[in-house]
Amino acid sequence: MWGDRALALIKNLERCQDTMPPFEDDTIRLILEEMRELNQFIEDAMNSTFHPVTNNYMPGVIARQAALERNKRCILAYQWNRLQRLREMRWEFGTILPSDIKMNLSEGEVAWFNKYSKALANYMKTLGGRNGLNLAQDMKPPKQLYIEVRCLADYGKLELNTGETILLNKNTQHLIPRSQCESLIRQGILEQID
Repeated sequence: MWGDRALALIKNLERCQDTMPPFEDDTIRLILEEMRELNQFIEDAMNSTFHPVTNNYMPGVIARQAALERNKRCILAYQWNRLQRLREMRWEFGTILPSDIKMNLSEGEVAWFNKYSKALANYMKTLGGRNGLNLAQDMKPPKQLYIEVRCLADYGKLELNTGETILLNKNTQHLIPRSQCESLIRQGILEQID
């Protein structure tokens, strides 16, 4: 039936609210092929001679036009929702997406994410004077300037603004300025100890 694949596409995306499901390229292609067939029927009907008894195509044209519009709306809604999730992930993870999420994106979505990140970085440079203002730095208001963190993976050396160098090895604990470790916390390298 017309529109079933498009509806399934939206339902599958809705089921995966917490994660980014793989981009369904094959399903999109099938929907676009269905749309081409619907459009071809409409064009053929409009180009034929109209006779109300022998070749009244209008009910079929109206039904196919409605199916065509529905498929188009479903594809646009699918893409819009995926881009909104990507935008939220930019604020959550920063400019580097985890590999399990990145492998579920299409090439166009990766390009959009990179352009969005670049536009956001350019905007943040225009704020706050010479060095800019990092809007993603303090997502929650800080209660303390220094926080205690545990390293979840071997990261190597981290140079602080004071010039001090800290070696971040797995399962080590450190007291680090919040502003310098928040991005590492978002990337999953460090975790805050309460």
